Amino acid sequence: MTPSAEHAAADSFEYPPEHLPDLSSPRRPASLVDRFGAAPGSGGPTALRMMLGARLRRLRIAAGVTRGAAGYEIRCSHTKISRMELGQLGFGQRDVARLLTLYGLLDEGERDTILKLAAQAYAPDRWRGFADLMPGWFEVYLGLEEAASVIRCYEAQSIPALLQSEDYARAIIRTGYPLADADEVERRVRLRMARARLVHSAEPPRIWTVIDEAAVRRRPGEAQVMREQLTHLLALCRLPHVTVQIVPFSHGGQTAAGPFTILRFTEPALPDIVYLEQLTGAAYLDRREDLDAYTTVIDQLCVQALSPAQTIRFLAGLLED
Repeated sequence: MTPSAEHAAADSFEYPPEHLPDLSSPRRPASLVDRFGAAPGSGGPTALRMMLGARLRRLRIAAGVTRGAAGYEIRCSHTKISRMELGQLGFGQRDVARLLTLYGLLDEGERDTILKLAAQAYAPDRWRGFADLMPGWFEVYLGLEEAASVIRCYEAQSIPALLQSEDYARAIIRTGYPLADADEVERRVRLRMARARLVHSAEPPRIWTVIDEAAVRRRPGEAQVMREQLTHLLALCRLPHVTVQIVPFSHGGQTAAGPFTILRFTEPALPDIVYLEQLTGAAYLDRREDLDAYTTVIDQLCVQALSPAQTIRFLAGLLED
């Protein structure tokens, strides 16, 4: 995809193909309800557990081992193996090692990779201390967000959570939770900042966000809060894995009815997911027609928006003003 002629003339900027997730391949495993083991409202396992189960399932099938034989090896039923492979139950590392041997995987490097994935999938949940602040449907999203290789999103009212500065997040949270006391507000801020560390992780996802101009002009707090947020956003714009585009007021109406996020994963067994958050719940869409529709919308928004280079100049201009 290339930007409009106006953008090209201004910056000679082309969108590298790798910036756009390829959604053309028909990756349609079981529905999200099946894979989470329940409707998203019940707060199912993390994406890492789903990845591990999917990988072990592929190894089992390739080795010609039945679920019954796998269950016998680790002293459980074939039904439990099925649930484990769907990410509904956990594997212990000892059981994983025994299954890898049963499946004929003897390469130490590959075994080590899978065993490390098992350790990560069943390590103590780092969000456990915030469980009382999160509904189940959002806990599911945090697991998917951490596992995503590409995160594309559109925001119309505020800066995306992963790109928020601490004081800006605090102001947004105070507005969104007017009945929360000071302690709850600070815990919610810590949760959001813990999420934001994903941007600076050792292997961060590719983040491409389109933000309406209203979001960068609206002040949730004092002017200094917004100044610090814009400075923070400008710094993030210069990271190689972060792309930010502003849709200015001058570019007319938008093609999106509201904010949304598209997540893509390196694990073939996980489908791309469109995440839509509402006031009291969320929708996780993975049907091909939904993915195509939302991908088309965000592609159109990228064309309507200022290019990344123009966005940097736009944000710098706001700071000067």
